[in-house]
Amino acid sequence: MSGFVSSFRNIFKIEELRSRIFFTIALLIVVRIGAHITLPGIDAAKLAELGKTSDNSLFGLYDMFVGGAFSKAAIFALGIMPYISSSIIIQLLGAVFPYFQKLQKEGEDGRKKINQLTRLGTLPVAALQAWGVSVQLYSRGGTGSVIYPEISHFVFTLSTVIFLTAGTIFMMWLGEQITERGIGNGISLIIFIGIIDRFPYSIFDEIKLVKDGGQNLLIELLYVAGFVFIVAGVIAVTVATRKIPVQYAKRVIGRKVFGGVTQYIPMKVNQAGVMPIIFAQSIMFIPNTFLSFFPNSDFMQGVAKYFEYTGSLYSVIYALMIIFFTYFYTAIAFNPKDVADNMKKQGGFIPGVRPGKPTSDFIDNILTKITLPGSIFLAIIAIMPNILVKLGVTPGFSSFFGGTSLLIVVGVTLDTLQQIESHLLMRHYDGFMKGTKLKSRRY
Repeated sequence: MSGFVSSFRNIFKIEELRSRIFFTIALLIVVRIGAHITLPGIDAAKLAELGKTSDNSLFGLYDMFVGGAFSKAAIFALGIMPYISSSIIIQLLGAVFPYFQKLQKEGEDGRKKINQLTRLGTLPVAALQAWGVSVQLYSRGGTGSVIYPEISHFVFTLSTVIFLTAGTIFMMWLGEQITERGIGNGISLIIFIGIIDRFPYSIFDEIKLVKDGGQNLLIELLYVAGFVFIVAGVIAVTVATRKIPVQYAKRVIGRKVFGGVTQYIPMKVNQAGVMPIIFAQSIMFIPNTFLSFFPNSDFMQGVAKYFEYTGSLYSVIYALMIIFFTYFYTAIAFNPKDVADNMKKQGGFIPGVRPGKPTSDFIDNILTKITLPGSIFLAIIAIMPNILVKLGVTPGFSSFFGGTSLLIVVGVTLDTLQQIESHLLMRHYDGFMKGTKLKSRRY
């Protein structure tokens, strides 16, 4: 513990690192302030009376990522999600169109062009989603609409699209500023702070539940212990890596000898990250989001019961979709053929494996094997909140036991700690990870 305190003090001894951390905190505070500024034309009191957006809908998923800004109809209601959507679209296009494939192979120049295309793509995506939000807000409350009656439909729609789109562009800029001048990945930290914002409220709800006699203290302590165990498991799988040795042949250029060393190809067990859960969750929420527009239809509400997120059928379909999307996204994000071709060009080879197609097949075989346990783990983590809700845990607190929330929080925390660690080690200070295998775990 003393080592951790010492490392924490060392952070503030380094002027550059201290400035970066304070800069990051300041911009994240701006993000949270914007999440509480209501859009023009919205009656905040009536909106509060209608209650929070249902978690079992696509709107609920959005609200989780933006820290409640969506349910508050704030100017940052869309959050950074249009930028994420644009980034995913560009990445998927890279698997189909040669132009984007070429950009991905052009190194730093290609990355800059892809980033610029992502920014440009964010604008129409944000505008389209903002229009959808305006329609959703206009339909809320029925006759007692949350929109002030003196504001026309056209004026409200136009102003909502402008403010929400501008809010997303501003948050995108804040994220890039954090990445360049702060610490950590700015876009990830903005999503992280939105998710963490709900954690204190969930803790207070659990404490209140124990005080009111609705929950046994011993059971609550078991839940906390289980939470620590699950977080430790997520960290282990997140950093778990299968290293493939690569030998480079010696080359003599002039009087210098190059190569002759052994390096490794790090292949993560969870190569796809959190994306399979996001894809599967978005698809699973679509039926309930659609059915919510027919509250007076008994047939539609009967169908909706099959898609309740606490149901067994929902959990089984959800888990299978996550396993499928894990393989799908891994195939897009990691191309064994490109890796094998690059190794061959640089004179590298895997000991005991011939260069070219045999190397590609060897890497693909290992990738398939390690993706299976990774996908099953993701599926278990994703349905864990559903199981805990059945056991009596409040929905707000159970969401931190798994699913998208936990994976994002753990991933962003590890990435930020590693960047802080790098700054400390460069200036010959002891880091947080001294004596640990947090950077990589070999299997």
